[in-house]
Parts: sequence; C-alpha cells; structure tokens
Amino acid sequence: MDELAGSFALAVVHAGEPGRLVAARQGPPLLLGRAEKESFVASDINALLPATRRYQVLENGDVADIRGASCAIKDSGGSPVERVIHTSTQSGAGVELGEHRHFMQKEIHEQPRAVSDTLEDRLLGDRVLEDAFGSEAGRILDATRQVLIIACGTSYHAGLVARHWLEYVGVPCEVEVASEYRYRRHAAREGTLVVTISQSGETADTLAALEEAKRQGVVGALVVCNVAESSLVRESDLVFMTHCGPEVGVASTKTFVSAMTGLLLLALVLSRRHGFDSGFEAHVVHQIRTLPGALEAALAMEDAIAEMAQVFSDKEHALFLGRGAHFPIAMEGALKLKEISYIHAEAYPAGELKHGPLALVDEKMPVVAVAPNDLLIEKLKSNLEEVRARRGRLYLFADPASGLESREDVTVLHVAPVDSAIAPIIYTVPLQLLSYHVALIKGTDVDKPRNLAKSVTVE
Repeated sequence: MDELAGSFALAVVHAGEPGRLVAARQGPPLLLGRAEKESFVASDINALLPATRRYQVLENGDVADIRGASCAIKDSGGSPVERVIHTSTQSGAGVELGEHRHFMQKEIHEQPRAVSDTLEDRLLGDRVLEDAFGSEAGRILDATRQVLIIACGTSYHAGLVARHWLEYVGVPCEVEVASEYRYRRHAAREGTLVVTISQSGETADTLAALEEAKRQGVVGALVVCNVAESSLVRESDLVFMTHCGPEVGVASTKTFVSAMTGLLLLALVLSRRHGFDSGFEAHVVHQIRTLPGALEAALAMEDAIAEMAQVFSDKEHALFLGRGAHFPIAMEGALKLKEISYIHAEAYPAGELKHGPLALVDEKMPVVAVAPNDLLIEKLKSNLEEVRARRGRLYLFADPASGLESREDVTVLHVAPVDSAIAPIIYTVPLQLLSYHVALIKGTDVDKPRNLAKSVTVE
C-alpha cells in the first residue's frame, strides 16, 4: 500500500494462492459481502444482493485479507481492525426481466410504481411532510437562503429542472457539474443548502464535490439517492430516498423521474418559507398525486413511438429542443439517444437556434422537440418554423391544446394534458421510449452500452 498513489479500489488474486483474495481501498468505495461460507468484494451494494445482504464498508487505507468466509482487516497503520457488519434493507428481488426484452424497458414501465412508492408516506392531505427529508429538515430548511445542486449526467439534468421549481418559489439556485465544481474556486454564500443527486450514492466526483462544498461552509447537505447504504447517504445531514428498487440498466430511467419528484417536494417545503400560501402547495400536491396515472398514459404511447423510431435507424445525428424547464428534458433525451443507440445527439434551448445550431439543420437532420402547452408555446412554434424553413424534419411530443398537428414535414405525437408543475416529469417518458426503440432497431446492447458503467466510482 505504501507504494501506491492516487485513488483506487483493488481486489488482487495470485495464481499461487487461489483461495485468497486481498482487497484495498483508498478513495472509491469498496464493500465486503459476507455469506456463511464465502465472501465477496464490490463497489456497489446492488452487485452483492444476489449473493448476500450482509456487508462491511472498508475505510480509506483498509486492507482486507479474505480466505473463504474468513476476513482479516487492517487499517492504514497496519493494525487489525473490526468493521461493522451491516444488513442491507434492499433485496435481490425485482431484478428479473419478466415479460420485457431489456431491463431498460422494464424500468421505464416501472416508473408509475417507482413514483408511487417514492411518494408513499411523504404526503399528508394537501401538504408535503418535512420529515421526508430527515429529522433535522425543519432546522436546516429554516436556515436555507439558497440551494446549490451538484450532480453528474442524468442527475445533473434533474437538478436543472429543479432549479426552475426552486426559483419559481423564490429560492435562488445554482446547479453544478460535480467534476467541474470540485476544481474551481468558489465564493461561499451564507445559508447555502447543498443538494447532491446520485442514483448509486457512490459517484466519485459528486462525493468529492460535496466534501469541497462542506469546506466552504453550508447550512446542511441533502442527498437524493436510490441506495440507502451508500457513501453520499452517510455523508449527508438530510436524505431523500427514491424508493425505486434496483435499477439494472446503465441508462437511468426510473431513478431520474423519482429524483425529480423528490426535488419538486423540496421546492414545496421551501415555498412555505418564501411567502407561498397553503393553497399553492395544495394545488401542486394534487397534481403530484396524479403522477402515476399520467406516467401510465405516457407509457401507452409506446407503439406509436416505436413506429417513429424507424426514421432514426439510419441517422448519424439528431437535434433536441426545449424551452424553460423542458430544455433539461431535451438534454436528457439527447443523452439517452447517444448513450444507448450511439447516434450523436445534442440539445439546445430552442431560442438558441439562430446562434449556431441552425447551421446544422437540413433534410438529413431529425429535430426532436418537447412542446407542452405552457407560456412559451408560441415562442417555441416560431423556433420550429425556423427549422421547417431550412427543410428540417420535426418530431414533436406536444400537448393537444398546443395546436401542433402532423403534416408533410412534421410528425406530432400528442401527450395527454398535464399541469405545468409536473409536465417535465411526464415529457421525459416519450424521449426514453424513443431512445430505447431506436437502440432496439440498431441492435445495440441496450442495458450495457459500450464504454459506460452503472455506478461511476472513479474520477
């Protein structure tokens, strides 16, 4: 260990000692799974669940000498040490494909249940229960003057949506990519609540960024996460668990919509402290209660979306557009398409078309847009006409009340009308299904796209 530098989580075997495994940790998480007659090593609790629910967390500098079911651990100073054996509250259940072709498809279809489970015991009548975020939520949220959200990838997009909700209720909000935030100088602001978002709770850059934010001084740290036995949960003052069950597909789906749901609840809890009356909260809570049914309605679009996906099978590029809170949803749609179909896709605010992206538009470039019937719909329509004028082909997911209909160069699939408060969550589903069916046609490895990992535990 003294000769190693940097961050690592190692499991070492030697041909001369086939019954022995040596594991060491410095930085990234490393767990020891403990069964009756054998032991396991993993960086994520979900990898252990099919074999055992009992595990130990190695600390930085620990070295574990494993021989079958026995395990001797030494700390960074070389002294023998005992690490607590935990029992996971999760189980290996729910990781069978069932009637679905891929885990991603299964997890897309699990979203109504995932959101319903995430909301369970978090709402009481027309109010959000503050203790959904932890026993210290009242004290920390009373001291909160602004919110700093730190995340990566899909979780970053959830944070961008949340910024719209938080700023609507008067809470200043910044959203940072964790890998950038951790290496930049910051001006500390009094009364900052730092919010991290991570499906696994083990994202290395997010963990390091949280540590940096704490050094700057914050009133508290909240994590939105799907794994209770994770590093970010252990390092945070407040915790909002998304009760999604295991997510196997590398491309996050149900954890994304559940994380957004939790962040919307956070905005409502903070709205009470910024002059919004109970009527506002009651209205939004009513809309939140409709989420499972609205998600089911969006899933019913799958056959039509599968037909639309045929157009993308021979495309090399795609452009995604959105406005307001739906620009991050367009970003998520572009990310999903590139992740699992390997089609190069970019997302832009529709109002930015004339500032560069319009140069890419021609008859070979499919342009996908989300078009809820909100205050920006007329602006969006103008942007879409700019695409048509350059012979671009449009593929729209639109509210029927928007007035957008299919014609020669425009394909419109109508999304059932929903309130603007929950629209970003609902419009996510058609984009997930589009990327899935394009990947299906192209024959890529949907659940395990090349070069990617489910839990990014290294920098």
